[in-house]
Amino acid sequence: MTTIIERPDFFIYENGEKAKLPFGDNEYAKRHAHLREVMQRDGLDAILFTSMHNVAYYSGFLYCAFGRPYACVITPDACFTISANIDAGQPFRRSVGNNLVYTDWKKDNYWRAIRHIIGESRRLGVESDHLTLTASTSLDHFLNPAQTVNVADICMQQRMIKSAEEIVLIEAGAAIADLGGEAVRDAIKPGKTELDVAMAARDVMEQAIAQRFPDAEYRDTWVWLQSGINTDGAHNPVTSRKLRNGDILSMNTFPMINGYYTALERTLFVGSVDDRSLEIWQANVDAHELGQSLLKPGVSCEAVCAQINQLFEDRGLLQYRSFGYGHSFGVLSHYYGREAGLELREDNPTVLEPGMVISMEPMLTIPDTEAGAGGYREHDILVIEESGSRNITKFPYGPAHNVIA
Repeated sequence: MTTIIERPDFFIYENGEKAKLPFGDNEYAKRHAHLREVMQRDGLDAILFTSMHNVAYYSGFLYCAFGRPYACVITPDACFTISANIDAGQPFRRSVGNNLVYTDWKKDNYWRAIRHIIGESRRLGVESDHLTLTASTSLDHFLNPAQTVNVADICMQQRMIKSAEEIVLIEAGAAIADLGGEAVRDAIKPGKTELDVAMAARDVMEQAIAQRFPDAEYRDTWVWLQSGINTDGAHNPVTSRKLRNGDILSMNTFPMINGYYTALERTLFVGSVDDRSLEIWQANVDAHELGQSLLKPGVSCEAVCAQINQLFEDRGLLQYRSFGYGHSFGVLSHYYGREAGLELREDNPTVLEPGMVISMEPMLTIPDTEAGAGGYREHDILVIEESGSRNITKFPYGPAHNVIA
């Protein structure tokens, strides 16, 4: 006789004690309170978050999707994470509120779990910039919302102003990025590969994070050491190219702490630097220093860009500029969580405010067919304060420090 096992669509699995999260309960309570003010103002019954950055920001849980959807649901009186059974009790332990686990036994149990929390025919806040067409169709089918309202921009505005606790974490990340930079500089030698140098620095940062944050989960810290033509793009991955005397290098150290990304980026040269490269490098350093001086309350992102553009135009280099001059920091990385409202671009009118954290990172890319070929980039992180800004990156930049003999 065959025994039929009853398999639930979803269930509660509180396995173990709650872990220490990146921030205290009061920090998450403040974030939820802000959302509930939005909900009350806009007549929303619940907010459904589906992106990695917002789920992490409002719950403390940073998910690993691997083809499965996750969520955080905020209601007037509760916070629920929705997670896949493959993760067992870890999402419960790493969430500030409640957790509901959905199973793989039947298609769309994820949406059944969300419906169990939210119900049907509700006014629902969603992230329109994250919902795929498929997810939107499933949402409409299972939740039959009376209305959906995009809350992505409102939440981005909240994330752009960092709390005191967030700034402490970001400062720690910047200091660890500096340690990675020192490890990169120590490892640079002709004959070493980009990968050799990157691995050495990554290990140093991982160990530093574990020492400074013993209760954290450790993942996603990485280093790019680009050389020669591989410096032309800001996000070019590491290769096995061997370093040579005279090479231009671009160092990028990226510690990740509980989903919070920080970065150190520097131009370096192996052994010596030719005159044209030195001229371009110094121009980029001048732009970097000008940009830092402009980052203060009351100044718009577009105004910062205009002044740096003028410097490059005066030097005959503006055509080599490749992207905006900086961006925000917080729950984000190269793979998720961009806060587009705080990017230093000509088309962005956002005015800087105390509590914002932003990079200054001018870059010039000279084609391989011209003298001084390669990508030149310096990158510091600044905290906007009441009367100016504070640079939390300490690793030195420029030709006086980063020509590696």
